[in-house]
Amino acid sequence: MRLLITGIIVFLILFYFYLIWPRLSRKRQIRPFLHTMFAHRGYHCIEKGIPENSIPSFRAAISHGYGIELDVHLTSDGKLVVFHDDDLSRICGRPETIESLPLKELQSCRLQNTNETIPLFTDVLSLVGGQVPLLIELKIPKSSLGICEKTWEILKNYNGPYMVQSFNTLGIWWFRRHVPHVLRGQLSSNLTADHLPKPWILTFVVKHLLGNVLGRPDFISYKLADLPMFEVWFLKHILHLPVAVWTLRTPDALKKGKRHYDMQIFEKKNTYY
Repeated sequence: MRLLITGIIVFLILFYFYLIWPRLSRKRQIRPFLHTMFAHRGYHCIEKGIPENSIPSFRAAISHGYGIELDVHLTSDGKLVVFHDDDLSRICGRPETIESLPLKELQSCRLQNTNETIPLFTDVLSLVGGQVPLLIELKIPKSSLGICEKTWEILKNYNGPYMVQSFNTLGIWWFRRHVPHVLRGQLSSNLTADHLPKPWILTFVVKHLLGNVLGRPDFISYKLADLPMFEVWFLKHILHLPVAVWTLRTPDALKKGKRHYDMQIFEKKNTYY
C-alpha cells in the first residue's frame, strides 16, 4: 500500500510539471525581446491629450524607443481593431462591446473625450513599421478563435519584431497548432481572487499556468503584484523561461520589474514625461 501511495504521489508530481511545462526551443528567437520595456497600451497620457491604445500613444512610444504593448479585438464585421476593454463604457462612454459593432460605427467613437478614434490594427502596424517590438494581446471574450486567424492573416505580411499573448489559453494553442514559429506567451494573474464571471476551475487553471499543456508558451506574462508564484519561479529560475511583468506604474514597481524579471510592461504618469 505504501508503495502504491508513493507511486501515485510521484505520478501526480510528474503530471503537474508536465502540465506547466513551456516550450524551451525558442530561447534564441526570444533573446532580442529580453530587457525590453513595453509601453502599456502605448506611451499614453490623457492629461496631455494622448489616450491609451491610440495612434498618438504609439507614436510617442516609438519616439522614446519603447516597445509597445497593445490589445486587439475583432469587430462584428470581421475587422481587427486596437482597444483594451471588454466594452466601450470607460473609454468611449457607450455600453456596447467591440464585438457587437461594425467598424464604421466604432470609428465614430472618440477615445477619452479626445478627437482620437479606435485604430485599425493594420494602421498601427503601418505606423510602427518594425521600429520597435510589439507585444500583442489577443482579446477573446467568447469561444470563437476567429481573431487568431485574422491576426495571423495580417501579421504574416508584417516584417517587424512581435510576440502574441493572451489570457485565453486556447488562443495561444491556436498559434501553437497553426503557426508554431510565432513567439507566444501566457498572460496570467491571481484570477481566482478577482471574482470573474467565469468558471472557477478555468481561472484556477490559468492562474497556476496549468493550461501550458495546451499552449506551450515561449514566455510568461504575469501581474507583478501577484508574484511570487511557485509556477512562475520554477519556470524562470529552473527552466530559465523569460517572464514579463505588468503593469508597472510606480518607480518602485519599475525598479523591481527590472531587477527580477526579463521584460517590463509599464505606464508612466505625466509627471515622468
